[in-house]
Amino acid sequence: MGAILTVQGLTRFFGGLAAVMDLSFEVQSGEILSLIGPNGAGKTTVFNLITGTLLPTQGKVLFQDHEITGSRPYETTVLGVARTFQTTSLFYDETVVDNLIVGYRCRTRMGFWDALFQTGRSREDERRCRQKAEEILEFIGLRERGAELARNIPQESQKRLAIALALVTEPKLLLLDEPVGGLTEEENISMMALIQKVQTRGISILLIEHKMKVVMNISDRIVVLNYGQKIAEGSPQEVGRNSAVIEAYLGAGYSET
Repeated sequence: MGAILTVQGLTRFFGGLAAVMDLSFEVQSGEILSLIGPNGAGKTTVFNLITGTLLPTQGKVLFQDHEITGSRPYETTVLGVARTFQTTSLFYDETVVDNLIVGYRCRTRMGFWDALFQTGRSREDERRCRQKAEEILEFIGLRERGAELARNIPQESQKRLAIALALVTEPKLLLLDEPVGGLTEEENISMMALIQKVQTRGISILLIEHKMKVVMNISDRIVVLNYGQKIAEGSPQEVGRNSAVIEAYLGAGYSET
């Protein structure tokens, strides 16, 4: 199967503080790998380093064996890496479908003059954008909300739309930052089903999540961070039994059931 993402010795200092220190792991093609750990463990920093929002102090990031260390966010998106954020990032004053039309622009060929003069290429790209947006809305279960403003739809739907906005860029690797944060138990189950549905499209997923019931039920493997360093890696069962993980994060009362 092989690794789609390889992180090698990734380190990031802020002043004298190491937010991430000598971190190495791989995301295998087609798997869901969860990155967990206490608040401040460096998880979102890792996402920022992978996607080019931050530059590493040391280390490398390889995507499909191609080094992307320090690539700009739009460059990693074009290569096939997409992400969501802890705080849902949407075009709130646009409709749900228009959010996705904007998101798909990175896959079109339309230039400034095409848009200005409404050339045949611009009309064809507009048609493709709308078709792709509607396809993704159907996939994530928001087709009936396509005409609503993003700010007016429920929180769970906004979370779905954030995933859709990443999916419309046609990623091979999807980074999800707390996709079930703030959701109810019933909504957690619905969102887990959506994430697994995304996986069936052959998209690899790197997941940050604090809700351990979600992590343990959805992950193929888990990497655990504490103070920016990896303290464990393995299957959900292996991680759930790891004494260092229990002490640092899960707590003595943790049970896998």
